[in-house]
Amino acid sequence: MQREDILKRISEIEKELSRRKKNDRLASYNSGRKKHKKQLLFHRCKRRNRWVFGGNRSGKTECGAVECLWMLRGVHPYRKNRKDVFGWAVSLSQQVQRDVAQAKILSYLPKSWIADITMLSGRKDSPAGGVIDQIKIKNIYGGISTLGFKSCDQGREKFQGSSLDFVWFDEEPPRDVYEECLMRVMDRRGDIFGTMTPLKGRTFIYNEIYLNQKGNREIWHEFMTWEDNPFLSKKEARLLESALDATSLDARKYGKFSEGAGLVYPEFDESVHVIRPFKIPPEWQEVISIDPGLHNPLSAHWYCVDWDGNIYVVAEHFASGKDIDFHAAAIKAISAKLGWKTDSKGRISALIDSAANQRTLASSKSVAELFCDRGIMVNANVNKDVFAGISRVKTFLKRDNGEPDIYIFDNCVNMISEFKTYFWASGDVPVKRDDHCMDELRYFIMSRPKPPEKRGEVSPVLRDKLRRIKDLNRGRKK
Repeated sequence: MQREDILKRISEIEKELSRRKKNDRLASYNSGRKKHKKQLLFHRCKRRNRWVFGGNRSGKTECGAVECLWMLRGVHPYRKNRKDVFGWAVSLSQQVQRDVAQAKILSYLPKSWIADITMLSGRKDSPAGGVIDQIKIKNIYGGISTLGFKSCDQGREKFQGSSLDFVWFDEEPPRDVYEECLMRVMDRRGDIFGTMTPLKGRTFIYNEIYLNQKGNREIWHEFMTWEDNPFLSKKEARLLESALDATSLDARKYGKFSEGAGLVYPEFDESVHVIRPFKIPPEWQEVISIDPGLHNPLSAHWYCVDWDGNIYVVAEHFASGKDIDFHAAAIKAISAKLGWKTDSKGRISALIDSAANQRTLASSKSVAELFCDRGIMVNANVNKDVFAGISRVKTFLKRDNGEPDIYIFDNCVNMISEFKTYFWASGDVPVKRDDHCMDELRYFIMSRPKPPEKRGEVSPVLRDKLRRIKDLNRGRKK
Protein backbone atom coordinates (compact mmCIF):
# COMPACT_ATOMS: atom_id res chain seq x y z
CA MET A 1 0.00 0.00 0.00
CA GLN A 2 1.37 3.36 -1.01
CA ARG A 3 2.17 6.03 1.61
CA GLU A 4 -0.59 8.28 0.28
CA ASP A 5 -3.11 5.46 0.62
CA ILE A 6 -2.00 4.81 4.21
CA LEU A 7 -2.37 8.49 5.14
CA LYS A 8 -5.77 8.62 3.48
CA ARG A 9 -6.88 5.53 5.42
CA ILE A 10 -5.66 7.02 8.71
CA SER A 11 -7.54 10.23 7.95
CA GLU A 12 -10.74 8.27 7.29
CA ILE A 13 -10.35 6.37 10.56
CA GLU A 14 -9.80 9.59 12.51
CA LYS A 15 -12.91 11.13 10.94
CA GLU A 16 -14.97 8.07 11.84
CA LEU A 17 -13.69 8.09 15.41
CA SER A 18 -14.46 11.80 15.66
CA ARG A 19 -17.98 11.20 14.32
CA ARG A 20 -18.62 8.37 16.78
CA LYS A 21 -17.29 10.41 19.70
CA LYS A 22 -19.51 13.33 18.73
CA ASN A 23 -22.57 11.05 18.72
CA ASP A 24 -21.48 9.23 21.90
CA ARG A 25 -21.70 11.70 24.80
CA LEU A 26 -20.56 9.01 27.22
CA ALA A 27 -17.26 8.59 25.38
CA SER A 28 -16.69 12.35 25.32
CA TYR A 29 -17.51 12.85 29.00
CA ASN A 30 -14.63 14.58 30.77
CA SER A 31 -12.30 13.78 27.88
CA GLY A 32 -11.55 17.22 26.43
CA ARG A 33 -9.09 19.93 27.37
CA LYS A 34 -11.38 21.01 30.22
CA LYS A 35 -11.86 18.36 32.88
CA HIS A 36 -14.06 18.37 35.96
CA LYS A 37 -11.54 17.09 38.50
CA LYS A 38 -14.06 16.55 41.30
CA GLN A 39 -16.16 14.31 39.04
CA LEU A 40 -13.08 12.22 38.28
CA LEU A 41 -12.32 11.90 42.00
CA PHE A 42 -15.80 10.48 42.50
CA HIS A 43 -15.48 7.98 39.63
CA ARG A 44 -12.02 6.81 40.72
CA CYS A 45 -13.02 6.19 44.33
CA LYS A 46 -13.31 2.43 45.02
CA ARG A 47 -15.37 2.67 48.19
CA ARG A 48 -18.88 1.25 48.17
CA ASN A 49 -20.78 4.20 49.73
CA ARG A 50 -19.85 7.42 47.92
CA TRP A 51 -21.53 10.81 48.11
CA VAL A 52 -21.14 14.14 46.34
CA PHE A 53 -22.47 17.14 48.26
CA GLY A 54 -22.75 19.75 45.56
CA GLY A 55 -24.38 23.04 44.79
CA ASN A 56 -26.86 23.43 41.96
CA ARG A 57 -25.11 23.43 38.57
CA SER A 58 -21.92 22.04 40.13
CA GLY A 59 -21.98 18.91 37.94
CA LYS A 60 -23.04 16.44 40.63
CA THR A 61 -26.04 14.92 38.79
CA GLU A 62 -23.94 14.56 35.65
CA CYS A 63 -21.41 12.34 37.37
CA GLY A 64 -24.15 10.25 39.02
CA ALA A 65 -25.81 9.51 35.67
CA VAL A 66 -22.49 8.68 34.00
CA GLU A 67 -21.52 6.36 36.86
CA CYS A 68 -24.79 4.45 36.34
CA LEU A 69 -24.29 4.09 32.59
CA TRP A 70 -20.63 3.09 32.85
CA MET A 71 -21.65 0.24 35.16
CA LEU A 72 -24.69 -0.78 33.12
CA ARG A 73 -22.85 -0.66 29.83
CA GLY A 74 -19.78 -2.46 31.21
CA VAL A 75 -17.34 0.31 30.28
CA HIS A 76 -16.32 1.75 33.67
CA PRO A 77 -12.72 2.93 33.30
CA TYR A 78 -11.83 2.55 36.98
CA ARG A 79 -13.73 -0.56 38.10
CA LYS A 80 -14.06 -4.21 37.21
CA ASN A 81 -16.82 -4.49 34.61
CA ARG A 82 -19.35 -7.29 34.20
CA LYS A 83 -22.52 -8.07 32.29
CA ASP A 84 -26.14 -8.22 33.44
CA VAL A 85 -25.82 -5.33 35.91
CA PHE A 86 -28.96 -4.35 37.84
CA GLY A 87 -29.28 -0.95 39.50
CA TRP A 88 -31.75 1.71 40.61
CA ALA A 89 -31.86 5.47 40.11
CA VAL A 90 -33.82 6.95 43.03
CA SER A 91 -35.43 10.41 42.88
CA LEU A 92 -37.62 12.30 45.33
CA SER A 93 -40.74 12.02 43.14
CA GLN A 94 -41.75 10.76 39.69
CA GLN A 95 -41.90 14.30 38.34
CA VAL A 96 -38.37 15.01 39.60
CA GLN A 97 -37.29 11.67 38.13
CA ARG A 98 -38.61 12.62 34.71
CA ASP A 99 -37.13 16.10 34.73
CA VAL A 100 -33.71 15.38 36.26
CA ALA A 101 -32.27 11.87 36.67
CA GLN A 102 -34.22 10.28 33.80
CA ALA A 103 -33.49 13.20 31.46
CA LYS A 104 -29.79 13.05 32.27
CA ILE A 105 -29.63 9.28 31.69
CA LEU A 106 -31.40 9.57 28.33
CA SER A 107 -29.07 12.38 27.22
CA TYR A 108 -26.13 9.96 27.45
CA LEU A 109 -27.95 6.91 26.09
CA PRO A 110 -28.03 6.32 22.29
CA LYS A 111 -31.10 4.46 21.07
CA SER A 112 -28.87 1.72 19.68
CA TRP A 113 -27.90 0.74 23.22
CA ILE A 114 -31.51 0.35 24.40
CA ALA A 115 -32.88 -3.20 24.34
CA ASP A 116 -36.28 -2.31 25.80
CA ILE A 117 -38.12 0.27 27.89
CA THR A 118 -41.03 -0.23 30.29
CA MET A 119 -43.07 2.90 30.95
CA LEU A 120 -45.18 3.87 33.94
CA SER A 121 -46.72 6.61 31.82
CA GLY A 122 -46.14 7.92 28.33
CA ARG A 123 -44.88 6.14 25.19
CA LYS A 124 -41.80 3.97 25.00
CA ASP A 125 -40.92 5.39 21.56
CA SER A 126 -40.77 8.84 23.19
CA PRO A 127 -39.64 8.08 26.76
CA ALA A 128 -38.45 11.57 27.64
CA GLY A 129 -42.03 12.85 27.89
CA GLY A 130 -43.22 10.08 30.21
CA VAL A 131 -42.14 8.33 33.39
CA ILE A 132 -39.90 5.28 32.91
CA ASP A 133 -40.17 2.17 35.06
CA GLN A 134 -37.15 0.27 33.63
CA ILE A 135 -34.63 0.56 30.83
CA LYS A 136 -32.91 -2.55 29.45
CA ILE A 137 -29.42 -1.62 28.20
CA LYS A 138 -27.12 -3.68 26.00
CA ASN A 139 -23.92 -4.55 27.83
CA ILE A 140 -20.70 -4.81 25.78
CA TYR A 141 -20.03 -8.24 27.30
CA GLY A 142 -23.16 -9.60 25.65
CA GLY A 143 -25.64 -9.43 28.51
CA ILE A 144 -28.55 -7.10 29.20
CA SER A 145 -28.31 -4.68 32.12
CA THR A 146 -31.33 -3.13 33.84
CA LEU A 147 -31.82 0.32 35.30
CA GLY A 148 -34.96 0.72 37.40
CA PHE A 149 -36.29 4.14 38.35
CA LYS A 150 -37.73 4.63 41.84
CA SER A 151 -39.17 7.60 43.69
CA CYS A 152 -39.06 8.17 47.44
CA ASP A 153 -42.70 9.24 47.58
CA GLN A 154 -43.66 5.62 46.77
CA GLY A 155 -42.68 4.68 50.34
CA ARG A 156 -40.20 2.19 51.74
CA GLU A 157 -42.29 -0.87 50.81
CA LYS A 158 -41.68 -0.25 47.08
CA PHE A 159 -37.95 -0.69 47.67
CA GLN A 160 -38.11 -4.23 49.01
CA GLY A 161 -37.18 -7.53 47.41
CA SER A 162 -34.52 -6.93 44.75
CA SER A 163 -30.81 -7.68 44.92
CA LEU A 164 -28.89 -4.87 43.27
CA ASP A 165 -25.44 -4.00 41.99
CA PHE A 166 -25.90 -0.31 42.75
CA VAL A 167 -28.31 2.38 43.89
CA TRP A 168 -27.92 6.00 42.83
CA PHE A 169 -29.71 8.58 44.98
CA ASP A 170 -30.32 11.79 43.06
CA GLU A 171 -30.86 14.09 46.07
CA GLU A 172 -31.25 13.08 49.69
CA PRO A 173 -33.65 10.19 50.47
CA PRO A 174 -35.61 9.61 53.68
CA ARG A 175 -33.79 7.45 56.20
CA ASP A 176 -36.10 4.43 55.81
CA VAL A 177 -35.62 4.38 52.03
CA TYR A 178 -31.86 4.72 52.41
CA GLU A 179 -31.69 1.86 54.91
CA GLU A 180 -33.87 -0.36 52.73
CA CYS A 181 -31.56 0.26 49.76
CA LEU A 182 -28.55 -0.71 51.89
CA MET A 183 -30.21 -4.10 52.24
CA ARG A 184 -30.78 -4.36 48.47
CA VAL A 185 -27.03 -4.12 47.65
CA MET A 186 -25.86 -6.42 50.43
CA ASP A 187 -26.15 -9.76 48.57
CA ARG A 188 -24.11 -8.60 45.58
CA ARG A 189 -21.71 -6.41 47.57
CA GLY A 190 -23.03 -3.57 45.49
CA ASP A 191 -22.56 0.18 45.64
CA ILE A 192 -24.53 3.08 47.09
CA PHE A 193 -23.78 6.50 45.67
CA GLY A 194 -25.57 9.80 46.06
CA THR A 195 -25.45 13.23 44.49
CA MET A 196 -27.28 15.89 46.49
CA THR A 197 -27.62 19.51 47.49
CA PRO A 198 -28.07 19.53 51.30
CA LEU A 199 -31.15 21.76 51.48
CA LYS A 200 -32.64 19.93 54.48
CA GLY A 201 -29.88 20.91 56.86
CA ARG A 202 -28.11 18.49 59.17
CA THR A 203 -30.12 15.30 58.74
CA PHE A 204 -29.02 11.68 59.18
CA ILE A 205 -26.89 12.05 56.03
CA TYR A 206 -24.89 14.72 57.81
CA ASN A 207 -24.27 12.38 60.76
CA GLU A 208 -23.85 9.06 58.99
CA ILE A 209 -22.10 10.13 55.78
CA TYR A 210 -20.48 13.52 56.28
CA LEU A 211 -19.46 13.00 59.93
CA ASN A 212 -19.29 9.19 59.49
CA GLN A 213 -20.00 8.82 63.18
CA LYS A 214 -19.87 5.03 63.00
CA GLY A 215 -16.45 5.01 61.36
CA ASN A 216 -17.53 3.01 58.30
CA ARG A 217 -14.45 2.57 56.09
CA GLU A 218 -16.58 2.19 52.95
CA ILE A 219 -18.01 5.72 53.26
CA TRP A 220 -16.52 8.55 51.18
CA HIS A 221 -17.71 12.06 50.39
CA GLU A 222 -16.64 15.11 48.44
CA PHE A 223 -17.96 18.66 48.20
CA MET A 224 -18.52 20.08 44.73
CA THR A 225 -18.92 23.84 44.19
CA TRP A 226 -19.58 26.14 41.26
CA GLU A 227 -15.85 26.86 41.06
CA ASP A 228 -15.19 23.13 40.53
CA ASN A 229 -17.33 23.05 37.37
CA PRO A 230 -15.19 24.31 34.46
CA PHE A 231 -18.24 24.31 32.18
CA LEU A 232 -20.24 26.83 34.26
CA SER A 233 -19.63 30.37 33.04
CA LYS A 234 -18.54 32.96 35.58
CA LYS A 235 -21.27 35.28 34.35
CA GLU A 236 -23.96 32.68 35.09
CA ALA A 237 -22.41 31.97 38.49
CA ARG A 238 -22.53 35.66 39.43
CA LEU A 239 -26.15 35.87 38.30
CA LEU A 240 -27.11 32.87 40.43
CA GLU A 241 -25.17 34.19 43.41
CA SER A 242 -26.92 37.57 43.32
CA ALA A 243 -30.33 35.88 43.64
CA LEU A 244 -29.56 33.91 46.83
CA ASP A 245 -29.42 34.80 50.51
CA ALA A 246 -26.49 33.71 52.71
CA THR A 247 -28.12 30.50 53.97
CA SER A 248 -29.24 29.36 50.53
CA LEU A 249 -25.85 30.26 49.09
CA ASP A 250 -24.05 27.87 51.45
CA ALA A 251 -26.13 24.94 50.18
CA ARG A 252 -26.72 25.89 46.55
CA LYS A 253 -23.24 27.18 45.70
CA TYR A 254 -20.94 25.29 48.04
CA GLY A 255 -23.01 22.18 48.83
CA LYS A 256 -22.62 22.89 52.54
CA PHE A 257 -24.90 21.57 55.25
CA SER A 258 -26.61 24.61 56.75
CA GLU A 259 -28.13 24.77 60.22
CA GLY A 260 -30.94 27.00 59.00
CA ALA A 261 -31.95 25.34 55.72
CA GLY A 262 -35.53 24.25 56.30
CA LEU A 263 -35.09 23.84 60.04
CA VAL A 264 -38.01 24.62 62.30
CA TYR A 265 -35.60 26.02 64.90
CA PRO A 266 -32.69 27.73 63.12
CA GLU A 267 -32.34 29.74 66.35
CA PHE A 268 -30.97 26.64 68.09
CA ASP A 269 -27.20 26.92 68.49
CA GLU A 270 -25.50 23.96 70.10
CA SER A 271 -22.61 26.14 71.28
CA VAL A 272 -25.08 28.40 73.13
CA HIS A 273 -28.02 26.27 74.25
CA VAL A 274 -26.22 23.04 75.17
CA ILE A 275 -24.26 23.15 78.43
CA ARG A 276 -22.48 20.74 80.73
CA PRO A 277 -24.60 19.41 83.61
CA PHE A 278 -24.32 21.06 87.01
CA LYS A 279 -26.08 20.51 90.32
CA ILE A 280 -29.54 22.03 90.12
CA PRO A 281 -31.02 23.57 93.31
CA PRO A 282 -34.09 21.60 94.41
CA GLU A 283 -36.14 24.81 94.26
CA TRP A 284 -35.67 24.93 90.47
CA GLN A 285 -37.37 21.57 89.87
CA GLU A 286 -40.55 22.02 87.85
CA VAL A 287 -42.06 18.97 86.10
CA ILE A 288 -41.40 16.03 83.79
CA SER A 289 -42.92 16.14 80.27
CA ILE A 290 -43.72 12.94 78.37
CA ASP A 291 -44.54 12.12 74.76
CA PRO A 292 -45.81 8.54 75.08
CA GLY A 293 -44.95 5.68 72.78
CA LEU A 294 -44.79 1.90 72.98
CA HIS A 295 -43.59 0.74 69.55
CA ASN A 296 -42.60 4.33 68.77
CA PRO A 297 -40.12 6.01 71.12
CA LEU A 298 -41.30 7.39 74.43
CA SER A 299 -39.59 10.67 75.20
CA ALA A 300 -39.41 12.14 78.71
CA HIS A 301 -37.40 15.10 79.96
CA TRP A 302 -36.93 16.71 83.37
CA TYR A 303 -37.47 20.49 83.30
CA CYS A 304 -36.21 23.04 85.81
CA VAL A 305 -36.78 26.79 86.00
CA ASP A 306 -34.53 29.26 87.82
CA TRP A 307 -35.63 32.41 89.62
CA ASP A 308 -35.21 34.49 86.44
CA GLY A 309 -37.47 32.21 84.40
CA ASN A 310 -34.67 30.43 82.48
CA ILE A 311 -35.48 26.82 81.62
CA TYR A 312 -33.02 23.95 82.04
CA VAL A 313 -33.58 20.51 80.49
CA VAL A 314 -31.56 18.38 82.89
CA ALA A 315 -32.24 14.71 82.15
CA GLU A 316 -33.66 12.43 79.46
CA HIS A 317 -35.38 9.08 79.09
CA PHE A 318 -35.84 7.93 75.49
CA ALA A 319 -36.65 4.36 74.45
CA SER A 320 -38.85 2.46 71.99
CA GLY A 321 -40.46 -0.97 71.93
CA LYS A 322 -40.87 -1.07 75.73
CA ASP A 323 -43.93 -1.41 77.95
CA ILE A 324 -45.28 0.94 80.63
CA ASP A 325 -43.56 -0.99 83.42
CA PHE A 326 -40.17 -0.40 81.79
CA HIS A 327 -40.78 3.32 81.19
CA ALA A 328 -42.23 3.91 84.66
CA ALA A 329 -39.26 2.17 86.30
CA ALA A 330 -36.79 4.18 84.20
CA ILE A 331 -38.52 7.48 85.03
CA LYS A 332 -38.50 6.65 88.74
CA ALA A 333 -34.83 5.65 88.65
CA ILE A 334 -33.76 8.89 86.96
CA SER A 335 -35.94 10.90 89.34
CA ALA A 336 -34.36 9.20 92.35
CA LYS A 337 -30.87 9.93 91.02
CA LEU A 338 -31.80 13.60 90.60
CA GLY A 339 -33.50 13.79 93.99
CA TRP A 340 -36.64 14.84 92.14
CA LYS A 341 -39.57 16.18 94.14
CA THR A 342 -42.61 14.00 94.96
CA ASP A 343 -45.94 14.60 96.63
CA SER A 344 -46.81 13.46 100.16
CA LYS A 345 -47.51 9.97 98.84
CA GLY A 346 -44.18 9.69 97.01
CA ARG A 347 -45.72 10.20 93.57
CA ILE A 348 -44.07 12.04 90.67
CA SER A 349 -45.89 14.68 88.59
CA ALA A 350 -45.63 14.85 84.80
CA LEU A 351 -47.25 16.38 81.73
CA ILE A 352 -48.27 13.99 78.95
CA ASP A 353 -49.81 14.10 75.48
CA SER A 354 -53.62 14.11 75.70
CA ALA A 355 -53.63 11.05 73.42
CA ALA A 356 -52.53 9.10 76.52
CA ASN A 357 -56.14 9.36 77.78
CA GLN A 358 -57.39 7.12 74.98
CA ARG A 359 -58.02 3.45 75.67
CA THR A 360 -57.15 0.77 73.13
CA LEU A 361 -58.44 -2.72 72.45
CA ALA A 362 -55.19 -4.07 73.89
CA SER A 363 -55.84 -2.66 77.37
CA SER A 364 -58.80 -1.84 79.57
CA LYS A 365 -56.92 1.22 80.85
CA SER A 366 -55.41 4.20 79.08
CA VAL A 367 -51.69 4.96 79.09
CA ALA A 368 -52.36 7.83 81.48
CA GLU A 369 -54.16 5.51 83.91
CA LEU A 370 -51.36 2.93 83.68
CA PHE A 371 -48.77 5.56 84.58
CA CYS A 372 -50.90 6.77 87.50
CA ASP A 373 -51.17 3.19 88.77
CA ARG A 374 -47.36 3.13 88.89
CA GLY A 375 -46.96 6.33 90.87
CA ILE A 376 -46.46 8.79 88.03
CA MET A 377 -49.35 11.27 88.15
CA VAL A 378 -49.64 12.49 84.57
CA ASN A 379 -51.60 15.56 83.53
CA ALA A 380 -52.93 15.23 79.97
CA ASN A 381 -54.44 18.71 79.90
CA VAL A 382 -51.69 20.12 77.64
CA ASN A 383 -51.83 22.70 74.87
CA LYS A 384 -51.07 20.88 71.59
CA ASP A 385 -51.32 23.86 69.24
CA VAL A 386 -48.28 23.12 67.08
CA PHE A 387 -47.83 26.53 65.47
CA ALA A 388 -48.34 28.47 68.71
CA GLY A 389 -46.04 26.05 70.52
CA ILE A 390 -43.26 26.43 67.96
CA SER A 391 -43.57 30.21 68.13
CA ARG A 392 -43.30 30.08 71.93
CA VAL A 393 -40.24 27.78 71.82
CA LYS A 394 -38.58 30.23 69.43
CA THR A 395 -39.02 33.06 71.95
CA PHE A 396 -37.27 30.94 74.60
CA LEU A 397 -34.42 30.06 72.23
CA LYS A 398 -33.66 33.68 71.37
CA ARG A 399 -35.18 37.04 72.17
CA ASP A 400 -34.49 40.38 70.61
CA ASN A 401 -31.50 41.01 72.90
CA GLY A 402 -29.86 37.80 71.71
CA GLU A 403 -30.01 36.05 75.09
CA PRO A 404 -31.65 32.59 75.36
CA ASP A 405 -34.11 31.52 78.04
CA ILE A 406 -33.55 27.77 77.67
CA TYR A 407 -30.49 25.56 78.22
CA ILE A 408 -30.15 21.82 77.61
CA PHE A 409 -27.73 19.53 79.45
CA ASP A 410 -25.46 17.74 77.01
CA ASN A 411 -26.62 14.32 78.24
CA CYS A 412 -30.02 14.93 76.59
CA VAL A 413 -28.65 13.64 73.30
CA ASN A 414 -31.96 12.80 71.62
CA MET A 415 -33.44 16.24 72.19
CA ILE A 416 -30.27 17.88 70.86
CA SER A 417 -30.39 15.64 67.80
CA GLU A 418 -34.06 16.44 67.12
CA PHE A 419 -33.40 20.17 67.30
CA LYS A 420 -30.91 19.70 64.44
CA THR A 421 -33.16 17.48 62.32
CA TYR A 422 -36.63 19.00 62.86
CA PHE A 423 -37.77 20.37 59.48
CA TRP A 424 -40.75 22.06 57.93
CA ALA A 425 -42.96 20.06 55.60
CA SER A 426 -45.30 21.65 53.07
CA GLY A 427 -47.35 24.37 54.71
CA ASP A 428 -46.81 25.66 58.23
CA VAL A 429 -46.35 22.25 59.82
CA PRO A 430 -43.18 20.27 60.58
CA VAL A 431 -42.35 16.88 59.11
CA LYS A 432 -44.02 14.30 61.37
CA ARG A 433 -40.90 12.24 61.99
CA ASP A 434 -38.28 12.12 64.76
CA ASP A 435 -40.23 14.72 66.73
CA HIS A 436 -41.00 13.06 70.08
CA CYS A 437 -38.71 15.31 72.12
CA MET A 438 -39.92 18.36 70.23
CA ASP A 439 -43.53 17.50 71.05
CA GLU A 440 -43.11 17.17 74.79
CA LEU A 441 -40.84 20.23 74.86
CA ARG A 442 -43.78 22.21 73.42
CA TYR A 443 -46.15 20.78 76.04
CA PHE A 444 -43.91 22.09 78.80
CA ILE A 445 -43.11 25.44 77.15
CA MET A 446 -46.82 26.10 76.57
CA SER A 447 -47.44 25.56 80.30
CA ARG A 448 -45.03 28.42 81.07
CA PRO A 449 -45.64 32.18 80.92
CA LYS A 450 -44.30 33.77 77.77
CA PRO A 451 -40.88 35.33 78.42
CA PRO A 452 -40.75 39.12 78.24
CA GLU A 453 -39.97 40.56 74.83
CA LYS A 454 -37.36 42.79 76.38
CA ARG A 455 -35.41 42.43 79.59
CA GLY A 456 -34.33 45.50 81.48
CA GLU A 457 -30.84 46.19 82.71
CA VAL A 458 -29.09 42.95 83.61
CA SER A 459 -28.62 42.60 87.36
CA PRO A 460 -25.21 41.63 88.83
CA VAL A 461 -26.65 38.26 89.89
CA LEU A 462 -27.98 37.49 86.40
CA ARG A 463 -24.74 38.74 84.82
CA ASP A 464 -22.79 36.34 87.03
CA LYS A 465 -25.17 33.52 86.12
CA LEU A 466 -24.73 34.13 82.39
CA ARG A 467 -20.96 34.17 82.85
CA ARG A 468 -21.07 30.86 84.70
CA ILE A 469 -23.24 29.31 81.98
CA LYS A 470 -20.74 30.39 79.34
CA ASP A 471 -17.94 28.93 81.45
CA LEU A 472 -19.82 25.64 81.67
CA ASN A 473 -20.32 25.70 77.93
CA ARG A 474 -16.58 26.05 77.43
CA GLY A 475 -16.02 23.13 79.75
CA ARG A 476 -14.29 25.08 82.52
CA LYS A 477 -15.06 24.26 86.17
CA LYS A 478 -15.93 27.11 88.46
